[in-house]
Amino acid sequence: MLKRLEIVGFKSFAKKTVLDFSSATTAIVGPNGSGKSNVAEAFRFALGEQSMKSMRGKRAEDLIFNGSHSIPRANRAAVVIIFDNSRRTFKIDFDEVAIERAVFRDGTSEYSINGSRVRLRDIEELLAGANIGETGHHIISQGEADRILLASARERRAMLEDALGLKVYEFKKQEATKKLEKTEENIGQVNSLRRELAPHLRFLEGQVKKLERADALRADLISLAQTYFAIEDAYLSQEKLKITEGKQKATERLAVVSAELERVADPKSTDNETMQRTETLRRAEQEVSELSASRATLSRDMGRVEGALAEVKRRAATVAHEPYAKVPREELEALHEEVEKQTRNVADGGIEALRAALDAIRATVKIFFARHCAPRDDYFSDEEDAALKLETERTALAEKYSFTSEALEKAESARARAREAMIAFEETGREIRHRILDAAQEKAHEEGEVARCEAREYELSLLEEELERNKGEALALTGATAISYDPLFDPPAGGVAEERKVQEERKRSLERTKIRLEEAGGMGEDIRHEHKEISERETFLTKELDDLAKSAAGLGALIRDLDTELTKHFSDGLARVNASFSEYFALMFGGGSARLALEEPEEAEVEDSLDESEDPEESYDEGKKERAGIEITVNLPKKKLHSLMQLSGGERALTSIALIFAMSQVNPPPFLILDETDAALDEANSRRYGDMIENLAKRSQLIVITHNRETMSRTNILYGVTMGGDGVSKLLSVKFDEAVAVAK
Repeated sequence: MLKRLEIVGFKSFAKKTVLDFSSATTAIVGPNGSGKSNVAEAFRFALGEQSMKSMRGKRAEDLIFNGSHSIPRANRAAVVIIFDNSRRTFKIDFDEVAIERAVFRDGTSEYSINGSRVRLRDIEELLAGANIGETGHHIISQGEADRILLASARERRAMLEDALGLKVYEFKKQEATKKLEKTEENIGQVNSLRRELAPHLRFLEGQVKKLERADALRADLISLAQTYFAIEDAYLSQEKLKITEGKQKATERLAVVSAELERVADPKSTDNETMQRTETLRRAEQEVSELSASRATLSRDMGRVEGALAEVKRRAATVAHEPYAKVPREELEALHEEVEKQTRNVADGGIEALRAALDAIRATVKIFFARHCAPRDDYFSDEEDAALKLETERTALAEKYSFTSEALEKAESARARAREAMIAFEETGREIRHRILDAAQEKAHEEGEVARCEAREYELSLLEEELERNKGEALALTGATAISYDPLFDPPAGGVAEERKVQEERKRSLERTKIRLEEAGGMGEDIRHEHKEISERETFLTKELDDLAKSAAGLGALIRDLDTELTKHFSDGLARVNASFSEYFALMFGGGSARLALEEPEEAEVEDSLDESEDPEESYDEGKKERAGIEITVNLPKKKLHSLMQLSGGERALTSIALIFAMSQVNPPPFLILDETDAALDEANSRRYGDMIENLAKRSQLIVITHNRETMSRTNILYGVTMGGDGVSKLLSVKFDEAVAVAK
């Protein structure tokens, strides 16, 4: 598989140096310090070795040619290994695979495969597939022949796993472990995100439930509103139509009644005629009253005069017989009757009658005293004069009384006519007034009906305004759906009072629903949108968590499967290595035995590790830490040893060579580099060593760096490394087959 090695600027190889490996066995010889071991280190370098100590340096700059007195120092070191991949040992579709590594003085490295830049990881995975691992079991540098004996048990196990080709499983396992750790980290992050989202999601779910309740209320409100608005619109339309018709009819009736009332009751003519007739009757009654009073006065005056005249005559007759006689009883009774008479006359008249009665009484009393108290002689003359005056006065009063009586009869007749006319006018006016009253009542009724219609119109306008406000509130709370309804041309069945009662109850339900909806909140589209986003995020995280859990379970199963495969292949490989190791060991030492054994961990440590880890993946990590190492037990012929430390240098070298060859025999690597591993061998052991090399060359390419002639004789190509005064290593090559042919 190994075709050639190209070295440029690496350590002592300043110029480009090419080593062809066309034979199964190639030897590199040369004096000490000429740069032979640099070839083995070039292989290590190109295959990705990161330890500077393994390449005998402290820093990357030490690997670059540092120059000499004649050649300047190089700025980079590069090594290319070319493999034949015709059998597709490398999982790459090229017949030839060139792996290159370059290092610069700033310490950076570049890797490439067939000229394409790659990562170190890519090179390691590619080499692991061809049983070329990072433990370097296939490259034994100078002085490291017994490295496997001096290594720890776990390091030996790693070397053995590398030699058995289990590194691919290790890479897969490491990759699966890293993925599992990353998956667990992602699970932790997803759980953390879910914990962060949970309170907010619960809050949003509560809000959404409130919004759902609000939606239910909104649906109820829409249903109630549509029914209420449709019925209310129909009711208002019908009521407005009824009121309009009623008002129109009432207005028409009012106009008719008003015209009739104006026609029947003309205030001016009626008032003038009433005033005239009343004035005529008043004047007639006044005239009758005045004439009656005048006649009564005249009657009293006449009675007074007649009484006075009679008294004068009686006194005159009395005085003629007995001038100083006592007053007779009859005179006193006559005086008393005259006073009573005048008093009665006063009761029938007024003030004038009272005055006339007093005057008559005074005159009568005066005459009475004059008759009974005056001297007799004078008395006759005075009585005669008084009688004459009274006669004259009585005649005048009689004439006046007769005239007044006639005037009174006329006045009473006129008054009777005025009263009859007034009664007739009042009868006619009463009928008119009845008609006017009826018309006025009808007019008042129609005016009240018009006012009631106007009040009802105002009430309906208020209801209409309230309906519009309710529509606006419903529009704000539920959108246009609440006011999108089919109009009703007739109100629902049932009486008006019952329907209004039901409608009022529906209105109260509508108001209660609006209040509850306002308390429940608005449309909440932002909350719904946020809840949808958070829910989708939660669903996504849950799905991610499920996927991650499945991935973790799959990775755990893969790791367990890889562990199973590793255990199986390791057990089989260990058995085969033990068989070959014992064979090679007996060949090298002329007897004896050697074997590899697993070092079992302390039971307490294993139990502690299992108790502390309940998770299968965690138990895997703990199990990895507690994996059993490899112990080497040897039985030399004619010696009894208790530990490897009791072996001599040569015995350690032989044991190491036997073990290396045994591991290589079980799972042969593509090539094997041995750097002076035969330095401590004597002549007899050198021959055995040469035999093993020939046997091993049948399975792997061998590159042997040696000073041993026996070893050189077992190779086909010989490279000689020299170094001149410029400090640069140079190559000389000899192919023994060609040399033998030339020699013949």
